[in-house]
Amino acid sequence: MIRNGYRFDEKPLDFVYRRKSVDNEHPETFHSHLGVELLLIHQGQGTLIVNGRRYPIKPGMFCVFQPYQLHRVMLDYSNDACFERSLTVFEPTLFAPYFEQWPLLRAFFDRLRGGALNAPCLYGIEEDSMPALLFRDFQARSPRMTEAERIEETSLFLIELFRALKPLWNLAENEAAASSRVSRRPRRAEDILSWIEANYARPYRSDDLAAALHLSPYHLSHLFKEAVGVSISDYISARRIHQAVILLTTTDKPVSLIAEEVGLTNVSYFCKWFKANMNATPHQYRKRWLDGSARE
Repeated sequence: MIRNGYRFDEKPLDFVYRRKSVDNEHPETFHSHLGVELLLIHQGQGTLIVNGRRYPIKPGMFCVFQPYQLHRVMLDYSNDACFERSLTVFEPTLFAPYFEQWPLLRAFFDRLRGGALNAPCLYGIEEDSMPALLFRDFQARSPRMTEAERIEETSLFLIELFRALKPLWNLAENEAAASSRVSRRPRRAEDILSWIEANYARPYRSDDLAAALHLSPYHLSHLFKEAVGVSISDYISARRIHQAVILLTTTDKPVSLIAEEVGLTNVSYFCKWFKANMNATPHQYRKRWLDGSARE
């Protein structure tokens, strides 16, 4: 599901510092954002699922989620564990011009906001590291900012944050490239996610997936639910909703064609299904988006 809680025309950047969740307070549905999300984890454990891959959640993890990138944070609250994070969500096109003076930094900014990344995260961000300190300092300055200062202070925060991330991200990618020379058999759950990504736009049949991965439908269903936390059909539904929202808000394709492109050939069913998930019909959602209210 797309989260539309950020209204960038009124507030250029959404910022949270050291927010804590306990006892399953944090929602764990597959979702995406209209802008870029930068997430720094201070405490917590669990699994991040994005782009069909699983990544262990641990303190010092820094994640970048690109616009409309479907992801899920699965948290482990056992032993009274707490999930504590700082994050910011922003519309990248609003701030891209501020990076123009520094071509290499602008290229890094563009790569993280929309390029092909080897992984959406890096590890080892200590509490006294520059990215963590920048979040802390921005939080301290925010209450004193006037409205006239806010856009400038926000742009400076993002410039400094990306500047601090650049050498860390490049080092992590170089290390990952070196280690990837050692072959690794993909996990079965990742195989299923990869198959879904390639086939979600077609009518789903469990037998087709089972034949492709040479496993029984029952085994696939059990394995996927255990690893990802939702059923295969629920994940495919979330992926289709995600794609339908992208097509409704970035193209002028008719609803009937969008229904076909997400694997639902019955337009009437598609409209009812979309409304059940998004509290609006496809036509209503597109109209609200065009009117500037779909981000509310």
